[in-house]
Amino acid sequence: MAANVQDAIMLLGDSLTQGGYDLNGFVAKLAHVYNRKMDVINRGFSGYNTDWILPVFEQCFATQHEQQHVPKVRLLVIWFGANDAAPPPKPQHVPLDRFRANLRKLIWMVRAPESPHYSPDTRVILMTPPPVNTAQRERAQLAKSPPKELDREFETTRRYAEAVKDVGKEESVPVVDLWEGLYEAAGRKEEKLEDFLTDGLHLNEKGYAIVFEGLNKTIKNAYPEYHYDNLQSVFIYFDLIAENPEKYMELTKKRSAFNH
Repeated sequence: MAANVQDAIMLLGDSLTQGGYDLNGFVAKLAHVYNRKMDVINRGFSGYNTDWILPVFEQCFATQHEQQHVPKVRLLVIWFGANDAAPPPKPQHVPLDRFRANLRKLIWMVRAPESPHYSPDTRVILMTPPPVNTAQRERAQLAKSPPKELDREFETTRRYAEAVKDVGKEESVPVVDLWEGLYEAAGRKEEKLEDFLTDGLHLNEKGYAIVFEGLNKTIKNAYPEYHYDNLQSVFIYFDLIAENPEKYMELTKKRSAFNH
């Protein structure tokens, strides 16, 4: 078992989060810039919606009693909506009002003192689902064996993105507006979204670059004390040891990333 050495960033989401290590994705980049400062924990679950993630999150996030024995989650990034927006009767569909309520429940779980998972050191960020390219998505679905029907709608996903922003405003939680960021990058033309998506729904390297840029900017503006530029490495760099090699036992003691 790994020792409790440094605190963490937890990424909670669906396949867009799970795939964040692929194609030079945002999770890989985040882990790189926070290397030796905070660990990045990927809790992305392909296909999940906000209904299904609630009982999972209860198991993934430590209770107040457990928190004294595990790394603190300093940042919790919640990214849902891409599957919730599947049109009914798709099993992934979650009605818009319940989607909003589920997001509020996830936030409540870490911010409310009466919650078993209350974590006063955790800061929350929401991210909107990106826009979909329905023509590209339909081609990808028809190419499957057996062929499948179109399972996402541009306008419906936009409404779920708006719902995320509404919840963020109501709960005073910063939001990374990936809908707007990707749509703007595509010149506000749905067909141009193909430059950022692999199958009309999931992101390619260019798409994930926008995710990383937006998340990085939001951390810097909303929670600068948790931005990697303002943290120190938990274990000092080798050149400082090399300057005083006789003191290596003392110099290599763990320190807080936040006492910079």
